[in-house]
Amino acid sequence: MHLVNRCYLMVLNGMALVAAIMLVWLMVAIVLSVVIRNIGLQPSAWFFLSTEYAMFYLTLLGAPWLVRQKGHVHIELLTSVLPPAALNVLSRLVALLCVLVCAVLAWKGLDLVMMNIERSDYDVRAFFVPKWILTIAFPISFTLMAIEFARFVVGPEILHSGEAGIKE
Repeated sequence: MHLVNRCYLMVLNGMALVAAIMLVWLMVAIVLSVVIRNIGLQPSAWFFLSTEYAMFYLTLLGAPWLVRQKGHVHIELLTSVLPPAALNVLSRLVALLCVLVCAVLAWKGLDLVMMNIERSDYDVRAFFVPKWILTIAFPISFTLMAIEFARFVVGPEILHSGEAGIKE
């Protein structure tokens, strides 16, 4: 079980690393695109397309890691005034709702991937890209997010700290 957990963490961290690299690529591509335009040239269509795909992928690839780190945005106005027992119940219910939503989105994402494969759909803009390459991130990421939220449903840790304020 320890090996499975280590492999799982490597997948989550690897996805987060790829997302971080894509974020750096976005910065570089935007700066290069602006420089190229300012010297009177037209940037390659690949620049525009790669930044679109990077924004999509970095969001989905980084999300499971972000859930694990409790780095998602949430408002703790109510949870900061709840007694510990009520906070525990409410936090686990919220995490359970998140598991259900992620499971539905993973299922619908898998359905979309299968439909893209069956129809041989392509994203036809600057290049011909099979759509399943784009949509495969949905079932993978939402399944991993469901697993991460499930840790807060049944594990010793809860999703909300019960503390109001900004943590750095």
